[in-house]
Amino acid sequence: MISLIGIVAFLFIFLDANYFIRIAFTILFGRVFQTKKKPTDQTAIYGFCTTQDVDIFVRHMNNARYVREMDFARFHFYDRTGLYESIVENKGNALQGACNIRYRRTIPIFTPYKVVTKLAGWDEKSIYLEQHFVTLSDGFIRAVALSKQNIVGVNVNQMLKDYPKPQQTLDLTQWLQSIETSSERLRKDK
Repeated sequence: MISLIGIVAFLFIFLDANYFIRIAFTILFGRVFQTKKKPTDQTAIYGFCTTQDVDIFVRHMNNARYVREMDFARFHFYDRTGLYESIVENKGNALQGACNIRYRRTIPIFTPYKVVTKLAGWDEKSIYLEQHFVTLSDGFIRAVALSKQNIVGVNVNQMLKDYPKPQQTLDLTQWLQSIETSSERLRKDK
């Protein structure tokens, strides 16, 4: 007979249960304690750099953890703004297409921070998000990330037609150009 300890061990070892628990907690917390937002509003989730988040020297957040925290913040943004609901209603799906992070300063161990997410723009097939990692003690933006969310099966322009489109920043424009340049080079190398 399978024991409860065995089931729990299986969940934590093979399924990264912490990840799924954190996603559920983040979305549930938002639904219970936060109001709905428009897609053009920014959202924020809060975190605390623990011993599970740090690099090998146990001093600051590991670079891979930033991407994981961006996932949680993105799921929260999709839920609070109703974007995911709109995508699903239109029989679509959202997939991470690309990501770029600029680390400005580390997040030290045992430091509280927030991840602020906002819609940086969109086109017919994609949504572009900008995310800031901000330490609560000093309000300093520790890292800035841009991500491209491919929205499959939905015309994003049509889905967001009731909202003003943000003016595309120069860094987003140049990043999207670099993605296209990379794609062209890879198509040639096939």
